[in-house]
Amino acid sequence: MGPIDHLSLVSTATKSGASEKMLSESSRNHSVALMSFAYLTEKIRAADFLADPFLHLQINDFFSEEHFARITQAPEIAISGLRSDEHLFQKLFESGYKIINFPGCITDKDKYLSWHKQKSAQRHLNNSACEGFGITLRLTSAVSPVIAELMDFLGSHEFQSVLAQKFSVRLDDVFYDAGIQKYLDGYEISPHPDIRKKALTYMVNINPYAGSSDQDHHTHYLKFRDAYQYVRAYWEGNPKFDRCWVPWDWCEIRKTQRQNNSIVIFSPNNETMHGVKARYDHLAGQRTQLYGNLWYHKSDTVGAPEWEDFCLSTERAKSLKTMVKAAIPESAKQYLRNMGAKKTNVIADRLSKD
Repeated sequence: MGPIDHLSLVSTATKSGASEKMLSESSRNHSVALMSFAYLTEKIRAADFLADPFLHLQINDFFSEEHFARITQAPEIAISGLRSDEHLFQKLFESGYKIINFPGCITDKDKYLSWHKQKSAQRHLNNSACEGFGITLRLTSAVSPVIAELMDFLGSHEFQSVLAQKFSVRLDDVFYDAGIQKYLDGYEISPHPDIRKKALTYMVNINPYAGSSDQDHHTHYLKFRDAYQYVRAYWEGNPKFDRCWVPWDWCEIRKTQRQNNSIVIFSPNNETMHGVKARYDHLAGQRTQLYGNLWYHKSDTVGAPEWEDFCLSTERAKSLKTMVKAAIPESAKQYLRNMGAKKTNVIADRLSKD
């Protein structure tokens, strides 16, 4: 069976003499998908919010047992028992995956293969808060009918609407992006709350191998340690400046999404710290997720200080108020001056009154 791509199918149908028949078939398939996975929207509507470490939903046993078995046994998902990294990439490409430009990752397969043979302890090329050398691949077309139906459902207006409604996001203000992704060994994103342009994110664990919950490749949800709460206070007081990644030791892990067939959903804010550091055998099976986002069409941010701008050169004060007043480094203040943000910088205003 060749790859199933409903968007291409509809596009081709409109250009052919058999358009009415094929469009009818596509619409019928879409209706089947909405019916078979409709219970997922009800689970999201009914779910209670959790407050620790920040406001979010976590729904375990998200898919029915039958659906989850079919999803994880699909050939484009259940990729295992590979003999080498080269063989893994060959199998992933044959199964419809493509290397994507993704935060914390590189896109050069050969560079990744070279690093993975040595696993040398070098800083990440993309962000100095990481030590990984990750690579992420996204499925570009489905082979199995169940995966095609699933992606059709996840792309539906019905599913996007329930996500937006649950988190009070206006669909007219956002656009949607989602897919099935595999993250190979070495993938790392240090703690971060997500940039302000992101309105909502969800992650579903669909790991296709036994014992995945015990592996070291899951998403951690964190809070700032007391000594670094001033960074969150800065983000709170400066909505025109974007949020950044920070080193792991600035935060403490409060929970980890280890459960297979679980979904976590949240709307990013200054509290929503999360991160991943994957260290596992990807030849036996890969960290696999349904990953989706709602993105705002517009962003009003004018700059983005990096974590180095928040490093303290003096002894940290004991109280948050004192830290906010006295501990912002000169590099961060100079950055704001350069951006012409003196009047919008709440922390700088407080410093001037000290």
